[in-house]
Amino acid sequence: MNLDAPTLWWLMAGAAVVAELLTGTFYLLMLAIGLAAGALAAHAGLGITGQILVSALVGAGTVFAAYLRRRSRPGEPSARADRSVNLDVGETIYIDAWQADGTAIVKYRGAQWTAIHRPGITPSTGAHRVAELIGNRLLVDPL
Repeated sequence: MNLDAPTLWWLMAGAAVVAELLTGTFYLLMLAIGLAAGALAAHAGLGITGQILVSALVGAGTVFAAYLRRRSRPGEPSARADRSVNLDVGETIYIDAWQADGTAIVKYRGAQWTAIHRPGITPSTGAHRVAELIGNRLLVDPL
């Protein structure tokens, strides 16, 4: 069985798509686009050097574009600060006094909790919102 160049390129592109589906690596899909471009270059009659060059340029370009797009997006909040994961996030607590070490003991949900504030924020008494759970401590922001 003798396969021509476009068929080989399409088979490689299909294998990259299958590998992407099995691993969930989005960048493999970008490389599959480059392999498909190599197949189109073969259909257009380019020599093997031109096919490889087109495939490499398109594949690398799409990977680079995907990387830049992903990098420009703000990061997802951690699970510790996600209300759908931690129901304590967003709740209001009242802090009577801060200790010298930057912590406060608060009564919350019928138990004693240790509250901490964000670095760089001057601790103040009064109502605070739970922003995140860090271990067994409540990271709070003033309201």
